[in-house]
Amino acid sequence: MFTVTPIPAFSDNYIWALTEQTAPDRAVVVDPGDAAPVLEWLTSHQLKLDAILITHHHADHTGGVADLLKQFDIPVYGPDSSPFDGITHPLKQGDTLELFGLTLHIQAVPAHTRDHISYFQPEGSGQLFCGDTLFLAGCGRLFEGTARQMLDAMKYFAGLPDTTEVYCTHEYSLANLRFAATVEPKNQAITAVQENCHSLRNADKPTLPSTIGQEKTINPFMRTAQDSVAAAAEHFSGNALSSEVEVMAALREWKNQF
Repeated sequence: MFTVTPIPAFSDNYIWALTEQTAPDRAVVVDPGDAAPVLEWLTSHQLKLDAILITHHHADHTGGVADLLKQFDIPVYGPDSSPFDGITHPLKQGDTLELFGLTLHIQAVPAHTRDHISYFQPEGSGQLFCGDTLFLAGCGRLFEGTARQMLDAMKYFAGLPDTTEVYCTHEYSLANLRFAATVEPKNQAITAVQENCHSLRNADKPTLPSTIGQEKTINPFMRTAQDSVAAAAEHFSGNALSSEVEVMAALREWKNQF
């Protein structure tokens, strides 16, 4: 497994730094929206940057790439359909990528944006780098994709091992948990995770990673088949909802207004 270190950026972003003991002097970063904290972290740990992974084109995930490439002649991996023109090694659904002897599996998850991909490393407990598609207790806004695409992404994530560590790219956990608790006020798992996340944030620690197993118990966007979630979505929409896609669409609109 990678050793994964959060590099905070902006107000609530995490740039994930990946290292592995077989390459003790090198690192890879995921979604570097800002170069400065990455360069500072690399310098303080005496590491060289080996590659950049991009999940989607938004500037808070790509804005630091150009400045990093001024310092390091390295590949930039990312979605082949991306409007971001800094990707040197495009990836598509079903591709694999080897870093430090570990294999990453590429999944297209075009919901938050049309070009969004995720990276899954299956060794050990498993590690998922999912950008802005899956959050702790939440999912990304549907800026370019559809509720059907988001549901498909959630089904893919739910099919990964429960132990899989979930490395999303924003510290949205407390706000997401407030929404999840509104959707399912009787869900004790949500209450327990809320308490833990409050403790972590009070100690100035990240609430991440989550796990797939945890998300299946607390995340309304992964629980669209649950009667309690569907009923809450119907109450919000004021209409009968006949499919998980309709439940997903209602939940996402509700969260947009929350």
